[in-house]
Amino acid sequence: MEEYIKIVDAHAHLWLHQDTTVDGKRIYPLRDGRSMFMGQEVQMLPPFMIDGINSAEVFLSNMNYARVSAAVITQEFIDGLQNTYLQEVRSRYPERFFVFGMCDYRHPGYYAEAEDLIEAGFKGLKIPAARLIDSSGRIMLTNNEMMRMFHLMEEKGIILGIELADGDTQVGEMREIIQECPALTVVIGHFGMVTRDGWMEQIRLARNPNVYVESGGITWLFNDEFYPFPSAVKAVREAADAVGMDKLMWGSDYPRTITAITYKMSFDFFEKTDELTMEEKRLFLSDNAARLFGFTHLIDLPYIKNMSE
Repeated sequence: MEEYIKIVDAHAHLWLHQDTTVDGKRIYPLRDGRSMFMGQEVQMLPPFMIDGINSAEVFLSNMNYARVSAAVITQEFIDGLQNTYLQEVRSRYPERFFVFGMCDYRHPGYYAEAEDLIEAGFKGLKIPAARLIDSSGRIMLTNNEMMRMFHLMEEKGIILGIELADGDTQVGEMREIIQECPALTVVIGHFGMVTRDGWMEQIRLARNPNVYVESGGITWLFNDEFYPFPSAVKAVREAADAVGMDKLMWGSDYPRTITAITYKMSFDFFEKTDELTMEEKRLFLSDNAARLFGFTHLIDLPYIKNMSE
């Protein structure tokens, strides 16, 4: 029997407590997996996660069931800073998780925060760049403090994870950063906001040697189409033709995306498609992320039969 692909999830979230403010609007947990999200009640978590905690242990249970060997834990302002918890996660489960640290880039002084996070052992820093454009104005990615931080990251070998505003809004800034810091490894999230006009401008940044793209949230972006998301597969095919499959990685955006589908459904349509070769599937679903994030010993997870089978 053919060996299964040891999946690596390049974009997932964890938090102990979600309580923060973004653009002057509160985000905090309610009951039954729901949250108040900037003035609107939403189903933030699957309804069985009733305490509002999105823990590593629950995620590992989902990963083990779906046979996902490892995952990259990113951060977002809407979840609040989770650096302390993610340090614990990295310490407890080093074979299963790579964790990004995050500074509060909305206020000056984050260079010192970045130094502290790097000193604490974080190998990646995340910037939710799209949220640096809000009702109060715009924080440029090329300002002096940002560029100083990028040079530090380049020097220390720290990965930059970044999610850009729709289309080419921040692409010019990214080109300047890539040119100024050619050895800085950059991972662009949300597959360039693939359903928005101009998304390929973000993808084409991966023509640069140290720039990669992950697909976290692609099932959310194609939610109106729904499973098995044929347009998502076509988008990956288009991106691969433009920059090479060796620059692309699958990501789930767990746990928000599994309010609509199961965790396994967030990637198995890529496994089943005929539009990608087996070698392309291995690169996209496993090998690229394993190599980039340093997962050298991916665990082998057994298939467990469902009671319903």
